[in-house]
Amino acid sequence: MQKNIVISWSSGKDSTLALERLLEDPNYKVVGLYTTYVGDEVPFQVTPIEVVKMQAQLIGLPLITIELPEVFPPNEVYQSTIVNALQQSGLEIDAVAFGDMFCNGIADYRKSYIEPAGWECVFPLLGESSKTLADEIIQRGIRTFLVTVDGSQLDGSFCGKEYTQELVDRLPEGVDPCGEDGEFHTLVTIAPSFKGSIEIDKREIDVGERFIHQRYKALLRSHG
Repeated sequence: MQKNIVISWSSGKDSTLALERLLEDPNYKVVGLYTTYVGDEVPFQVTPIEVVKMQAQLIGLPLITIELPEVFPPNEVYQSTIVNALQQSGLEIDAVAFGDMFCNGIADYRKSYIEPAGWECVFPLLGESSKTLADEIIQRGIRTFLVTVDGSQLDGSFCGKEYTQELVDRLPEGVDPCGEDGEFHTLVTIAPSFKGSIEIDKREIDVGERFIHQRYKALLRSHG
């Protein structure tokens, strides 16, 4: 029996790779995505929620949008908001997947509120080397761009660049190849599971005290 699974969707490469792997896993049937947002953007990626909806349309899966009161709400508020939204989504859910890569306690944290709700907590990428995962993202043809850079960890000139092997090779020593220490966040525009693509027209780059964001206009290119 396949388990119905929903995926925590950030709009970036990690959740996309988790999706691609789960679509190939005979033990699971991907029935939806869920995204948290504040205002009209996904935190960190600062992806407009409308662009996330474009991605879900290309994938052909329902998207559960969950509004948070702030970027870092108290744990109990965050957890209950997620669980309540999934319970009220109308989807039959057996499991919830996350694209986390590092064994840094995040798995136990996720399980602490997912498992009491009666769902399995799944981590398709956890514990694998960032270099191996970076190679797989590129080799699978997942096209993604660095849309947020933490200027305290990585030069702002990387912001807006496509995530390619050349870029990964140019990352300074100490920067994780997948940005898993928060050095950068990405937006996926093409993936094997996308029936079409998202074209981005790069606009200005916002430079804050710490974070640099590539702003853009997105256009959906559907293949049916």
